[in-house]
Amino acid sequence: MGLFSMLMSCNTTIAQPVQSPVDFYSLSAMTIDGQLMDFSSLKGKRVLIVNTASKCGFTPQYRELQTLWENAKDKNFVILGFPCNQFGNQEAGDDQSIADFCEKNYGVTFQMMAKVKVKGDKQHPVYTWLTSKSENGAKSSQVLWNFHKFLVDDQGRWLGNYGSKTSPLDVDLTSFAYEDGH
Repeated sequence: MGLFSMLMSCNTTIAQPVQSPVDFYSLSAMTIDGQLMDFSSLKGKRVLIVNTASKCGFTPQYRELQTLWENAKDKNFVILGFPCNQFGNQEAGDDQSIADFCEKNYGVTFQMMAKVKVKGDKQHPVYTWLTSKSENGAKSSQVLWNFHKFLVDDQGRWLGNYGSKTSPLDVDLTSFAYEDGH
């Protein structure tokens, strides 16, 4: 059974991949170390995007995200972690303290991004794309809490999203990460 068939059979929000009105690869964001990341560099890669927080009940998912990254980083797979302080003020630190926390406590080596807003008036453009059907061409959704996960396929199409309770090592996410894309 292919990944899309498996994803369609599970209880989550999945959309049939379509060409987006706004090209995912036209987006960009700052990395946690202050470098501009042009998403055109992600062409041909499957991307898991997750909003993170250092003082959340789901914070131990950093360990699972790191495990997923270590096991799939050579398979055209990327994880982008976006720290956010919009849920329970659970990410109050600055980018440097967040980076230090992630490295010291979880050995994070996947790409962490600068802290952003994932909802509201100052929502980062990446999250506008992820949560708006008029941007992504697939489905509107909401980020409900820290560690909400989004999947973007290797063609830059919004594929689905998973709530905070879904482990990064869930079979749907590991299947997505390990798929060779061909």
